[in-house]
Amino acid sequence: MKKERLIEEIARLKKEKRAVILAHNYQPEEVQDIADFVGDSLELSRKAAEVEEDIIVFCGVHFMAETAKILAPQKKVLIPDVKARCPMADMVSGNDLRWMKEQHPGKKVVAYVNTTAEVKAETDICCTSANAVKVVSNLPDEEIIFVPDRNLAAYVSQKTGKRLHYWDGYCPIHEHIEVKDIKKMKKLHPQAEVWAHPECRPEVLALADRILSTGQMIREAPRSQAREIIVATEVGILHRLRKENPDKIFYPAGEKAICQNMKRISLKKVYKTLLREKPEVIVEPELAERAREALKRMVQFV
Repeated sequence: MKKERLIEEIARLKKEKRAVILAHNYQPEEVQDIADFVGDSLELSRKAAEVEEDIIVFCGVHFMAETAKILAPQKKVLIPDVKARCPMADMVSGNDLRWMKEQHPGKKVVAYVNTTAEVKAETDICCTSANAVKVVSNLPDEEIIFVPDRNLAAYVSQKTGKRLHYWDGYCPIHEHIEVKDIKKMKKLHPQAEVWAHPECRPEVLALADRILSTGQMIREAPRSQAREIIVATEVGILHRLRKENPDKIFYPAGEKAICQNMKRISLKKVYKTLLREKPEVIVEPELAERAREALKRMVQFV
């Protein structure tokens, strides 16, 4: 089926089945373009909890679709490819977090939303890269357990002055953006600002003019006085930045900063998912109930 026909069929099935398509900023261009809503993890979590449609087709990695199901248990949540998983989320398990809690008894747990439902169920409050500093700042505790991203933990600790006992996890995509990449791009584009995602290494963040989540990058781009911007995150966001800000030039910090898991989803898979209403994301009710509390606390923080 040709692309134009696929887009028409997706639109028809959406209307027929009362479905909505949510897509992350790292999704392939063609998927972003047919989505009803494109955003970062926090924005997508809020949207999942609000939508009126009966079916949510989640174009992102598995933990995101799982989060949508937890926040909207009455909805049917579909993911076009069950193999689209987040390597960082899979670096920590419920057992791992229970072990950490034993090592630091009585300490509150903040879990990055990039975690499985099993981990969220063991958590006091979740956070995203957009609100992690605010979430930790609002806790009265001076020592906190933080999973799974060591780079985000280091950034939050620096900004809040609090001690974070963190799990040694990381995003492989952001981890592989290095200082030499930033210096190379700055040499090529000396007038450009550097915007970096807080999942990047601390030494990369030290070279950034702005440290922003993907959602924050989208909002800041039209307001920024910078005409050229080097973007240190997954390259998928460049499509939306360029589309919404044609008067500015955006460069990737690294051409190889590509999440293959995010790129597993395609128009054809979205069509097949809507047609068959599967694969469906299922979360065990008792687990979902425990995880939901941590997520509800998270979405209160802008």
